[in-house]
Amino acid sequence: MRGSVYYQSSLLVKQIFKEGSKKVERVNPNDENYQMVASFKTMESYRNIWNNFFNYLKEHWKIRDFEKISSEHVAAYMDYKIEYYPSKKYLAKISSALGKLEIALKLFSKNIHGIEKDYDFSIRQTILNNARDLKLVASNYHNRAYANPEQLIANLKDDYHRLAAQIQYQGGARIEGVALIKPEQLQGTKIDAITNKEVGIIVTKEKGGKVGEVLVNIDTYNSLENYFFFETVFKINRQKYYNDLKQAAMLSKEDPEASHGLRWNFAQRRMFEYGKAGFKYNDCLQQVSYEMKHNRASITNHYLC
Repeated sequence: MRGSVYYQSSLLVKQIFKEGSKKVERVNPNDENYQMVASFKTMESYRNIWNNFFNYLKEHWKIRDFEKISSEHVAAYMDYKIEYYPSKKYLAKISSALGKLEIALKLFSKNIHGIEKDYDFSIRQTILNNARDLKLVASNYHNRAYANPEQLIANLKDDYHRLAAQIQYQGGARIEGVALIKPEQLQGTKIDAITNKEVGIIVTKEKGGKVGEVLVNIDTYNSLENYFFFETVFKINRQKYYNDLKQAAMLSKEDPEASHGLRWNFAQRRMFEYGKAGFKYNDCLQQVSYEMKHNRASITNHYLC
């Protein structure tokens, strides 16, 4: 698919918008209007979200052909939106819009190219459900750092989840940075200029395809390195990881904040380390923002309340 964001979204709208189609038709798998959008207002709302998503993909992933969208991009976009603490209603609307985008892309591939392409954006519902369950939305804004992150990590039942949580807590990685790690991402060790301690270097690709270093304790780095003697990739199931974190938080008598809470712990600890090293507040904030792969320092401010 070629053309501007708005042109491509207009082509997809044509696949799924059937003004005036009845609900009984839209819920009947045997009807030609199955899963269509009947309301102009609803379609306009969905298309606005599509356009925002497409512009995000252009800026962060360098994607200009939106037929190339995958579940990885959908998950990254949902996580990106959650960082800005949307309302429950708006996050649900984003999820619904992405669900309709999946249908529109399938129809476009079938009707224009004659190809049955299997788009699967179901990860959006997993992320939405967890955001609701763990209250990662604006209606419940609060400090999400865990009071005792080390104990929480120790309470995790799965060894791989424990290792993923250590990487997030120590290095500030997002969930996509630990969900899949390959051996070549391990880049050896160095002395952290801020703490003067030896740390392991893991290069991760996170939101928007941004590549950067995640610095972890030597023990954590060695554990991950040893893992690759037996496996070709380090991979965890996102939903199982969320569930394990939730039960671990309950054992610690803490509110479950998913893996995002560990990034809050990282931000607050790292700000203290930079301050102790003699950096002024704004410089601390800028450096921690860089390590967290934030586009703006103002985002990192949310983590410091």
